[in-house]
Amino acid sequence: MASKQITQETFDAVVKENMEEFEMSSEEAVQDAVQQFESQGVNLANIIKDIHIGNDESGAPGKHPILLAVDGLAEGIKAISSGGDAQETKAAIMPHLDTFKVECDKDLAHRLQAAGNQAYPTLLLLVQCRLAEADLDFQCRVLDCLCSLLNGQPDLMTSDGMDFVLGVLQRAVEAEEGNSQSQRLQLAVRAVRLACVKHETNRQTFVKRNLIGTLIKVLSENKDSVKVVKEVDATFRTLVVDDDIRVPFGKAHDHAKMIVEEGALKLLLEVMQTCMHDQGVVGDLCATLARLSVRNEFCQEIVNLGGLKAVLAVLGDDQASQLVVKQLLALVKAIAGNDEVKTAIVNAGGIPTILGAISRFIRQPQVCEAGCGAVAAIVLRKPANCTAVMEAEGAKLLVQVLGIHGEEAGVQKQACMAVRNLVARTRQYSEAFIQLGIEPLLRGAQRLCPDEAKAALRDLDLKVELRELWKGEKTPLTH
Repeated sequence: MASKQITQETFDAVVKENMEEFEMSSEEAVQDAVQQFESQGVNLANIIKDIHIGNDESGAPGKHPILLAVDGLAEGIKAISSGGDAQETKAAIMPHLDTFKVECDKDLAHRLQAAGNQAYPTLLLLVQCRLAEADLDFQCRVLDCLCSLLNGQPDLMTSDGMDFVLGVLQRAVEAEEGNSQSQRLQLAVRAVRLACVKHETNRQTFVKRNLIGTLIKVLSENKDSVKVVKEVDATFRTLVVDDDIRVPFGKAHDHAKMIVEEGALKLLLEVMQTCMHDQGVVGDLCATLARLSVRNEFCQEIVNLGGLKAVLAVLGDDQASQLVVKQLLALVKAIAGNDEVKTAIVNAGGIPTILGAISRFIRQPQVCEAGCGAVAAIVLRKPANCTAVMEAEGAKLLVQVLGIHGEEAGVQKQACMAVRNLVARTRQYSEAFIQLGIEPLLRGAQRLCPDEAKAALRDLDLKVELRELWKGEKTPLTH
């Protein structure tokens, strides 16, 4: 794996040499430079590979547009500090903001180069200057650029940056600005979210500064703004994952508990009811609710607040998209960790609805994986629920899923678990699976998920080879 890195200046110098010494075209020069460095084990992930031709007659590479934009923004700050005409200064800065945004959104290499040339402190000064405070549109444009820069670079966020974005959110809540400030709110929340992705320290710092309570208030006062709802919802999900490999463990579970205890479940379900016309939002909200279902009582509360009824209503809609159905099934699986909820799902007519959703998207592996996982959770330790699934022809559907997705490890694993849970305590259903020809499918599944496939074969009373990996021979245990 490539581990060495070079600077942008070194790469550009080699490209320039290729063009001047070997008379290559710019495309050929870049391609040759890339091949040279990669053959030496250099990681070029931080390098901009599209060449900007300078204004001189040689046609050699010039300064990259994103760096020129950073320079222009720095000059704009000087003009504001010197007390120049506000409108003229704004007109001079806007093209640089537009260029910066376009270049940053291209890839991480462009953002890395900008960050290495003081783009973050420059934007932070600009977003808080007197021109930005007096012109909401201008401030939003700068904040949008700041979000683009933070994408994939959460380490850039500083204490001053946290003060600013939290201040935007808190002022909006205190002033009850509502929808009139929805764009600035949306961008401020996005900046928080991007600063928390794969960065446990930032997450914990924001939470200590009452981020969760502030987000709940923002959501409560902006239920009608779909963009704000989606950003707040996505930020909740970001707070409850452990995705930072630099720390031994995070506080995802603690954050989930705090979010629920501050009243987010009821609020998210209320928002879901008002957004039933937008299934994309409903799906995202369900993904968040699934992440928050970390305790038995939380799962039950979702059902008590009407969440199960709403989920089944959308799940049974033939117009629901593949992505939405997958997210809904993931939520069903999450809340089915509670034994009482398993029964509630069946009593609400959930089994035919769930199986119908899987059937509609039977050729989509992600839906089938989520659906089989939901079935496996619902029937676990519940013989009555197993009967409901079998009466709805669930056995036939599971066999079809196993046959169609023979190369999908995730689908095979969840389907095997569903079969195993269906027959573990109700052996009378084994024959139905065997007659449907499940045995060769399960034996084939051993290649992708040996443990789950063998468990299904064992509980179907089919022959299965179980190896004893250790018998205590030759090297007996000693005290």
